[in-house]
Amino acid sequence: MATFKDMEDSLRAFILQEQSDAHNVKTVNVAKYNNIKIWMDPTKVVQPHFIIRISISEAQFALADCSKLNGGLGYEERFVIKWFGRMGIKDKLQELWNFAEKNKEDK
Repeated sequence: MATFKDMEDSLRAFILQEQSDAHNVKTVNVAKYNNIKIWMDPTKVVQPHFIIRISISEAQFALADCSKLNGGLGYEERFVIKWFGRMGIKDKLQELWNFAEKNKEDK
């Protein structure tokens, strides 16, 4: 089973790869992506979701289709949506959601 750390590393690598292909490769702030955080909170929201924090920005996305539910990440949202569309990402996030839901019920 994937972990949140695996997903954070995957998103970080994806964003850096996407930006390395861009014309602004010299201005990419790599350190900004060192603190990417992904988590879920099934106790507060009924709809399956995942939350991403990049630097000081935070957004909540629906697990079904990656539509934004709350917050904002600025231009990085496009990277999150592209990353979510990669093979296996949604399945891994769903697996983490199922695990979080199960643990919520055990408490």
